[in-house]
Amino acid sequence: MEVVIKPGRKEFSKKNQGPRVNDRIRIRECRLLGDDGHQYGVVTIEQARLIAEDRGLDLVEVAPNAKPPVVKIIDYGKFKYEQQKKLNEAKKKQVTVQLKEIQFRPNIDIGDLNTKLKRAERFLSGGDKIKMVMQFRGREMAYKDQGLEKFSGIIGQIVDFGAQVESPMKFMGNRAITILAPDKKAIVKKK
Repeated sequence: MEVVIKPGRKEFSKKNQGPRVNDRIRIRECRLLGDDGHQYGVVTIEQARLIAEDRGLDLVEVAPNAKPPVVKIIDYGKFKYEQQKKLNEAKKKQVTVQLKEIQFRPNIDIGDLNTKLKRAERFLSGGDKIKMVMQFRGREMAYKDQGLEKFSGIIGQIVDFGAQVESPMKFMGNRAITILAPDKKAIVKKK
């Protein structure tokens, strides 16, 4: 069985990803850079391959879109290792913000409230957002105004810790919901 590839289309595989190396470089002329920083100038690809073979290193196309393309003489294994190391460092510096939920009831006791406030402060200092929910059940719905007033006081206490209200309080069914985010200025001052 014979595989036919249409002219003008490239076959994509994992081998085609990344910079072109050695014999896969298909250009006539290139700007050649040495491993020690020496610039050879514009040379033919055959001359560049001979120089790389003399040094025992690889030719790597570092800027294929330049006119003429830039090719560097380096150890390709070391080059790949350094690229992977840079990617890993970039991943470490990424910040992922999570949304943590804290639930309250209208008749929460002071001890439970203090525990939940400490937890909220810990979440905010860790850079996470907080979804605060005040849930009303049964007869508590009759005293909804008092519960919402208490919830506003709790939100005020958390804002004093160093948070900003991202989504104002909304009442949906039997729940009052608000979202708080850490205040960037307050976090910088603590560090």
